[in-house]
Amino acid sequence: MSSVQLAGLIAVVILIGAGFAGCMVLRGKIRRFSKAAFGTESLAEGLERQADALAETPKSVSGMTRIFEPQIQRDFPDFNMVQFRNKVENLLVSAFRAITAENAGMMKDVSRDLRMQVENRIAANRAAGIREVYSQVCIHRTEITNYQKRDGKCVITFQSAVAYMHYTEQDGKVSSGSRERKTQTKYNTELVYIQDETLADYDNAFGTTCPHCGAPIRMLGNMKCEYCGLEVVPINIKVWNLQKYYEVDYHRV
Repeated sequence: MSSVQLAGLIAVVILIGAGFAGCMVLRGKIRRFSKAAFGTESLAEGLERQADALAETPKSVSGMTRIFEPQIQRDFPDFNMVQFRNKVENLLVSAFRAITAENAGMMKDVSRDLRMQVENRIAANRAAGIREVYSQVCIHRTEITNYQKRDGKCVITFQSAVAYMHYTEQDGKVSSGSRERKTQTKYNTELVYIQDETLADYDNAFGTTCPHCGAPIRMLGNMKCEYCGLEVVPINIKVWNLQKYYEVDYHRV
């Protein structure tokens, strides 16, 4: 072996040794970090523990009930907070059940807009070839998070901390979510009271299309469609209605 070859071999050995030493140092740092952060030297085990803890920790809601409820009571003395909180929570549970069963008809005493929202979710899942499943639904807390008066209507937004098992299946296999680990998330639900139909921006907030032909319903109080002549269910005016719900935050692992 020539001196050049020997020098090259020594250089390779040194590099390998340095790399090994660097790996050992890095591994030691990872173990120390994992021990400090998770109480175990295994980072993978620590991350699993953290995921389990997050799956069992309810989300905090933006609770502004103490601020907004007195304002609402001044505007609407008959407003019953407990009654509407229960309605909001029942709505969420019934929507999850309907989506799982792929049957929006299971939802009782809900607005047409809410029923259509669930029907659209079911139709989108079918078009994508997936089945969406919610189970073990638990609503930890529901509070008022906002109260607004605008465009001829009053809108109370409730926020709920929700936990459930949630996953989608495609061809019999889980394509997202988990059957074993909970999802902790939050939902907003809007409760609407139309005070002045001439000012209400109902094109964006309410179901204003004919259920028979799809034509727009131009006046809130219309009893018949201008285009096909068939009867439509008028939107209630000066009555509180739950209009829509939507997820605002989630943690899925």
